[in-house]
Amino acid sequence: MDELVFATACEQRRLIGERAVSAVELLDAHLSQIERVNPIVTAIVTLDIDGARVAAQAADAATTAGGPLGQLHGLPVAHKDLANTKGIRTTFGSPVFADHVPTFNDLHIDRVQAAGAITIGKTNTPEFGAGSQTFNTVFGATLNPWDTSRTCGGSSGGAAVALATGMVPLADGSDMGGSLRNPASFSGIVGLRPTPGRVPSWPDSSVWSPWGVEGPMGRTVADVALLLSAMAGPDARSPLSRPEPGSTFADLRFDRDDLNGVRVGFDLDLGGLPVDPAVRQVLAPIADLLAHLGAQVDDNTIDLSKAGEVFQIMRAASFEAGYGPLVDRSPELVKDTIRWNVEAARTRPLSDMGWAIRTHGAIHAAAVDFFANHDLLVTTTVQVPPFDIVTDWVRTIDGHDMGNYIEWMRSCSDITVTGCPAISIPAGFTPDGLPVGVQLVAAHGHDAQLLQLAAVVEAAIGASSQRPAIAS
Repeated sequence: MDELVFATACEQRRLIGERAVSAVELLDAHLSQIERVNPIVTAIVTLDIDGARVAAQAADAATTAGGPLGQLHGLPVAHKDLANTKGIRTTFGSPVFADHVPTFNDLHIDRVQAAGAITIGKTNTPEFGAGSQTFNTVFGATLNPWDTSRTCGGSSGGAAVALATGMVPLADGSDMGGSLRNPASFSGIVGLRPTPGRVPSWPDSSVWSPWGVEGPMGRTVADVALLLSAMAGPDARSPLSRPEPGSTFADLRFDRDDLNGVRVGFDLDLGGLPVDPAVRQVLAPIADLLAHLGAQVDDNTIDLSKAGEVFQIMRAASFEAGYGPLVDRSPELVKDTIRWNVEAARTRPLSDMGWAIRTHGAIHAAAVDFFANHDLLVTTTVQVPPFDIVTDWVRTIDGHDMGNYIEWMRSCSDITVTGCPAISIPAGFTPDGLPVGVQLVAAHGHDAQLLQLAAVVEAAIGASSQRPAIAS
């Protein structure tokens, strides 16, 4: 069973296409892994075994019929508990919605299912996705599979752990300040924050916002590209959606084994952010590795000195728009960090928003200038290794105090402000055996190039094939 559930999603899809394994057999293998491992880590919080079995049987019938099959045909997937799933409990990690069952799917769920994936259940998330530590009062905390006394990060923490432990081959997540990248780094898997609009959001009351995005997670870069091929593509209801079809990512080739001619800016601390020494120790050798692969490496970077404040302002406005009425109606049912974000939006002068809009534009221009002369920016995914599960958020990094629950995530959230696609891939382990990811960033809209170059780095590092002991 280990060999099957830890095969890549691309390999599992090939086996189904060649009829070497059926969708029902694949589902049963993953359900067995869930039964054995999930009670230890609490990654998948709602299962739809009956629905998954019916879908798997239908997938096998379609395989036997011999017609065209979707790119995700027969693959079990789990969806983040922030995404609406028709007929399957969706709590958003909130006691307010503990028994909520939507009557519709979010757009990206429809797309994944239309591509042939088998929905197996929902993955844990912090309340309304607020914070990079996956815990809530509905289901409790999701534990890091490499050390269950540590956090898996968040907010797509349940998805990351489900992948790391072989419970699913693919999972979706979402990302505003790092929620696809942070848990990928903490759990030793791959998470991509696409260019805003690459995966259109619907329904969405904030259709013009570039801040929160949906995206794919997997155990390899190629698997992430496979899932993106189903999630991506234009939709008229989403004005930021990009015109390129999802097939752009299904047709990517991953046979390159060098970075000859690739121009890389290497900056682990993004111009001065504090980084834990254990993280630096893992990531420092990557500059030489990139040069060995043929890349032209320098220490140039994007000026992100004001990105942290821009993100704070825009995040507060986003939370007020999304959760302000709920905070007014039932403040006692909403966790303190969400109330803090809403209050921050309401107490700031409107001139702060004007400054943030202007500065956001200047940061975009700086990113455009940087990528006119570089193909990649390589930096830290998370400034700290996975921390104790009882810690809600990091207070200090390498002697520097963090002022609030967002500030310690700036290596991710500053990149969010650029609007550029970013991916976290496994980079190695601390002396304590905790995973560390490296973040690769490409120019706005260059998601395909980012995936292809990330696959070269992934293969050279060689950390993606490792799995936590509790999963075997």
